[in-house]
Amino acid sequence: MAAHNAHLRALITLALEEDSVDEDITTQILIPPRKQANATITAKEELVIAGLGVARQVFAQVDRSLRFVELEKDGNLVETGTACCTISGNARSLLKAERVALNFLQHLSGIATLTRQFCLAANTSSTKLLDTRKTTPGLRYLQKQAVTCGGGTNHRHSLKDGILIKDNHLAMLNAQGITLAQACRQAKKHAPAHLKVCVETETLEEVDAAIQGSADIILLDNMLPHLLRKALRLIDRRALTEISGGITLKNIHTMAKIGADFISIGALTHSARSMDLSLSLTPLERTSRRRP
Repeated sequence: MAAHNAHLRALITLALEEDSVDEDITTQILIPPRKQANATITAKEELVIAGLGVARQVFAQVDRSLRFVELEKDGNLVETGTACCTISGNARSLLKAERVALNFLQHLSGIATLTRQFCLAANTSSTKLLDTRKTTPGLRYLQKQAVTCGGGTNHRHSLKDGILIKDNHLAMLNAQGITLAQACRQAKKHAPAHLKVCVETETLEEVDAAIQGSADIILLDNMLPHLLRKALRLIDRRALTEISGGITLKNIHTMAKIGADFISIGALTHSARSMDLSLSLTPLERTSRRRP
């Protein structure tokens, strides 16, 4: 957790530097240094909110004196017009942090919202929907958190978290005379005990080889529904099964009904649109004190 916190601080620092928040010339010219204000971040469309903790950290890194109050929680489905959080304090600081905080919130809420749409369209509790490593460099941890906010499940976070024998691994091994089944057995022999061996297959012949190699998970890549059903009958619960490739909101229900253990969807993180949230600022007027 400490490593993730340090990464988040560094990530936000880069974002703030990119936006040159310390050189906000518009704010410096027009807004008095001690002016106070209240800010509210509001959903402009129905969405699953995600990234409130990140937004809090953005405002804190700009100005530790700002007061951030969550009115919703990450993972909540909110209606259009819902106030998700308030921030109060120095107006200059609020204006400097606004864009960076909204950028994170809009992007992460987009991932959470799309994930929820896939979960609803799949309409199944027996097949878990997984994300992938198709993430924006540097944002993977946050994007995968957003997937869980939308009801999805995280696949491996990095290359060290699981053994996945893909087509390019097999191409290299085949050139050395090593078959798919042999690759599975070799991986299982040398893998740490807590890691499962998953192999990517595209044909029934490769599925059969994966079974012979005692793969723990057989990934069925870019197969049509009729071929997927044949593959599951062939596997017959001798391994966990994962469907991947070409999964959309239009076909997710059909794919989920096939009955695999997992469906992995790269689009959750690489194709989610940013949601519409806005920040509105209300200046605070100082109350003048009358002498008695």
